[in-house]
Amino acid sequence: MWKIWSRFLIMFGLVGGLFTLNAQENNVNIQPKINSPYSRFGLGDPVDQFLAGTSGMAGLSAAFRDPYHLNLLNPASLSGLQATAFEVGLFAKYSNLVSPSQTEDIWSGNLNYMALGFPLKNPINKVLDRDRSPWSFGMSLSLQPYTIVGYDVETSTVVEGIDQVSSFLKGTGGTYKVQWGTSAKYKDLSVGVNLGYLFGKITNSRRIEFDSLDFYYNTEFRDDISIGGFVWNAGVQYIYYFKKPGRDGVMEKTSKRLIAGAYGNSTLPFRTKSERYYSRTNFGYGVRDTILYQDIVEENGQLPTELTIGLAYEDVNKFRIGMEYYYGAWSEYENEAKEEMLSDTWRFRVGGEYIPDYASYNSYLRRMRYRAGFSYGLDPRSLGGEQLKTYSVTFGFGFPIIMPRQQVSFINFGVEAGQFGLGSEVLEETYVKMTLGFTLNDNTWFFKRKFN
Repeated sequence: MWKIWSRFLIMFGLVGGLFTLNAQENNVNIQPKINSPYSRFGLGDPVDQFLAGTSGMAGLSAAFRDPYHLNLLNPASLSGLQATAFEVGLFAKYSNLVSPSQTEDIWSGNLNYMALGFPLKNPINKVLDRDRSPWSFGMSLSLQPYTIVGYDVETSTVVEGIDQVSSFLKGTGGTYKVQWGTSAKYKDLSVGVNLGYLFGKITNSRRIEFDSLDFYYNTEFRDDISIGGFVWNAGVQYIYYFKKPGRDGVMEKTSKRLIAGAYGNSTLPFRTKSERYYSRTNFGYGVRDTILYQDIVEENGQLPTELTIGLAYEDVNKFRIGMEYYYGAWSEYENEAKEEMLSDTWRFRVGGEYIPDYASYNSYLRRMRYRAGFSYGLDPRSLGGEQLKTYSVTFGFGFPIIMPRQQVSFINFGVEAGQFGLGSEVLEETYVKMTLGFTLNDNTWFFKRKFN
């Protein structure tokens, strides 16, 4: 078990260092790795917090519970783990931006998450020792991006008597979340809590240039905002098993079950430290003035109340289908370092998974997991008074891999295709996102050696 922990902590440190170095480099020379104009609002484009195993099912999370896959969104699911699960995810995304004046194609990709989860009560010895305790426990540790900022937008207008005025908007950076979660299950009811820390750095820059350089000053406004704050959410899941009469007439649980789940959080405060640098330059006269320079400005912010509820029906190791509804009171969002108004939002998801024969020896295709889903909703950001819309369809596959001692690990692949924005007459993004996840399950450390 210590080997797994040490490897995770080493990788955690390396990835955290890469995040920090990347933010420092971008502050020196703003070169966005993506171009998502809407990411200049709020804390940027939100990054999906679900893992590759559910990405093909539209990201179902409230009622998702699996013995070999992590669910970081609803911590109540952690008590259902039957083996240590170490998960790493990567993503690649193709976006096509369409506006009335131009079209742009963008490719992006990166490490998506790292997570480790394990049961706290020995599932193997529980069977060997015939332990009939109604209690079970689980825990997780994870690191993943929370939002991403990257935009490079140029606009030009003609002003009478001045000729042309050009505005260059650039931004880069993002926020990340390190999180610890735990869960307890008593009989058919599970509860859990996630505790984490949100951190990151965002750079926003605006430069205004005039064609008549001899008479007008080019002006630049740049804000570097560091963000930090503790976050949490709590979740619950209840499992109802369908029953049938056994051989002795006593009602016994079947493989069919109904899972109801919910998770959410209240408002979450955070702190910001900003560095502001505003300057103007006149190349004709060789003049450069600093209008404003503030080294460290400490201010406050607040993330909104959020709630997700869901329901799933399963026939264990055969199929599952579920749906969920998310609501976020983003009108509660506050950020003194960057004042703006966001709107309340919602999102509806439906998805499912099918396994033809999880124990098939003759056909690997029958052991695979086939997934599909759909989502639709509103984004908290608005443009011109109209709230952004988003929808997508998903599909995916789970490839089981048999390890030593007949342990099962997975390679999960998911594809999401959708649209986001207000239509091509304003600005619309059509995208395809591919997620590849590796789930390594191991329970050898659970074996209890006995000597006679």
